[in-house]
Amino acid sequence: MQLAHNVFFKLKDQSPARVDELVAACKKYLNVQPGIVFFAAGKVCKELNRDVNDLDWDVGLHLIFKDKASHDSYQDDPTHIKFIEEQKHNWAKVRVFDSLV
Repeated sequence: MQLAHNVFFKLKDQSPARVDELVAACKKYLNVQPGIVFFAAGKVCKELNRDVNDLDWDVGLHLIFKDKASHDSYQDDPTHIKFIEEQKHNWAKVRVFDSLV
């Protein structure tokens, strides 16, 4: 089975420039690892403001890996680690949702 890895970042500095910076960093560092079959990163869509929409985040990262082993390798990949080191100072909250799909 494939593994969906969804990460939602709430930023300390939620300015448009900092949101764009995190999206760009996701695109630079987090779509180069082997085993990724789908990658997307983007800003919250605040216009979808229904009772069921959770809007308590700024940037969403969406990855699908060919299998759990690929996901596990991604976690230790140097580019993933570099992304965390460069960006974590602006994270107020990070939520991760993983599912087999």
